[in-house]
Amino acid sequence: MYRILAPLCALALATSAHAQDLDTQTATELLPQAKQEGKVTVYAFTSRIGRVEQAFEAAYPGIDMITFDMSSTEQIARIKSEAQAGLPGADVIYISDAPVVLTELVANNLLASYVPPRVAGVLAEQFKTPLLAQRLSTKVLMYNEEAHPDGSPVKNLWDLTKPEWSGRVIMVDPLQRGDYLDLMTEIVLKSDEMASAYEASFGKPIMLSDGNENAGQQFIAELFANDLVLVSSTDDVNKAIGAKGQQTPPIGFTSYSDRRDNEDEGWALQVANDVAPSNGIVFPALLAINPKPASPAAARLAVDFMMGDDSETGGEGFKPFYVAGDWPTRSDIMPHEEAIPLSDFKGWQISPTETAKIRDEVADFILALQ
Repeated sequence: MYRILAPLCALALATSAHAQDLDTQTATELLPQAKQEGKVTVYAFTSRIGRVEQAFEAAYPGIDMITFDMSSTEQIARIKSEAQAGLPGADVIYISDAPVVLTELVANNLLASYVPPRVAGVLAEQFKTPLLAQRLSTKVLMYNEEAHPDGSPVKNLWDLTKPEWSGRVIMVDPLQRGDYLDLMTEIVLKSDEMASAYEASFGKPIMLSDGNENAGQQFIAELFANDLVLVSSTDDVNKAIGAKGQQTPPIGFTSYSDRRDNEDEGWALQVANDVAPSNGIVFPALLAINPKPASPAAARLAVDFMMGDDSETGGEGFKPFYVAGDWPTRSDIMPHEEAIPLSDFKGWQISPTETAKIRDEVADFILALQ
């Protein structure tokens, strides 16, 4: 038995030592092994990964970046099933939905943390652990600025429950996409603020209906009762809200950064920032590696590249994410000039641990409403 176990233990120790060695290497030092590996596979929750792929392959000829664009919810399911089946999966995982990622994937060693040494000193601790956060993203209230040139037609979240917005509020089904469930969960977590906002909107204290335990649940129940429109993709939300030429367009929750497509798509999306008590949530976009990557050096090289170069805008690796509505986590990358400063943004910054505690309860509550 010892003769069998000893080589296995030695191999495990050698593999672990090799990974630690790679963790300390610069991009230049990683490059020879990455070229030998020849490819790196990336799962990403954004279509912008296609532009990253082009830029990476231009920067590192001979290393093929193979990318898959899928929602965080799809990634989570795929990573779990691949681990169960013993399949290799992706080398790099670019994902949101931190409450599930941290409690189910990281906790079960299905993802590994890697922070490129080059950027460690320009990241706050909260953006380095337990996983690397590349940027901050959003799910917030957006409106059509062509139809509403004077600003958002909604000043309070509770306005969305009023008759004039019946059937005109749209979002992705929170039971299909985790980021939207995180949004609903945050509304429940911020029930005290929602109660104050109710009184500001209606001029009287909130009265909870039977079955609702707090102001957050009351809001969600009333939002659904006001014929909330649920769709399957963020693109459907953006088109419905942003399409030009509408007299009475809907309003709804989507990503602030999707304004980057206004010109190409003929949209007029704008963020409703002046909303009480908040316009939605701000959350981290996470970068991790497979604990047993097929291309360990190329995986680290890809993460290093996606964190941006040392210029003020992050260069080609960060260019797809250098837009108004995404805030870099690196302190040495300047915020986008058209972006609302994060300090002035009304979105709640989520605490993944707190969200994870009641997320399933919120999902059950929404399921009952549907």
